[in-house]
Amino acid sequence: MNRLPKVSMITTTYNDVSNLEKIMEQAMRQDYENIEYVIVDGGSTDDTIGLIRRLEERMPGKVRWTSEPDHGIYDAINKGISMATGDIIGCCFDRLASEDVISRMVDAILREGTDGVHGDLCYMDGDRIVRKWHQGQGSIRTGWMPGHPTLYLKREVYERFGMYRTDYRISADYEFMVRILYRKQVRLSYIPDILVYMSYGGTSTSSFGAYLESLKEGHRALKENGVSFAWFTDLCRIVRVLLQFVQR
Repeated sequence: MNRLPKVSMITTTYNDVSNLEKIMEQAMRQDYENIEYVIVDGGSTDDTIGLIRRLEERMPGKVRWTSEPDHGIYDAINKGISMATGDIIGCCFDRLASEDVISRMVDAILREGTDGVHGDLCYMDGDRIVRKWHQGQGSIRTGWMPGHPTLYLKREVYERFGMYRTDYRISADYEFMVRILYRKQVRLSYIPDILVYMSYGGTSTSSFGAYLESLKEGHRALKENGVSFAWFTDLCRIVRVLLQFVQR
């Protein structure tokens, strides 16, 4: 990348205009100049389209969007990746911790010559920290994985490994990370700071049943990607999550 890399930030939404406005307002405060905002709307009937058109007026040439029914969040993310024209692509569903998050991400990738970047995050219940995700660097085999909301990757990673599998309902992000990271074919930079404040209660954390389903799908992801003794990795993942609550 001989120029300032373009970063595509993908946000998916459906009938949630107030939250979309909050996400976009904080994303637009980033001090990195070459950002593209990709909004994938599932066919909202509220004022989502009006908001997007107002954003287009404020940021001509920086907003790409679509509004049509989809087949779930991972299908929507895949649409966003296909629409994105950036050199680096990531998802923006939550509050970024500071105005220089994207700048720091790009700097880390360029300085270290890696394929992407990730960092720490906090799960939030309003203004209360529920748990901190401090993962550092590690191995998929021992239950480590990057925090998906902090994961920004070069376009080439998607071109090489494909996108998210829509036959996973909850854990397609985990399956994707196992696919690209287990055999160490993708190298990531790590920023040891909180980069994202994530709302607690997402697809995999909304209930104990959802968490169990995510573990079941996660086990399937390990098996389908050739991780031996997948039960051992399952156990390591559970222990890592429990330690996150202890480390608050």
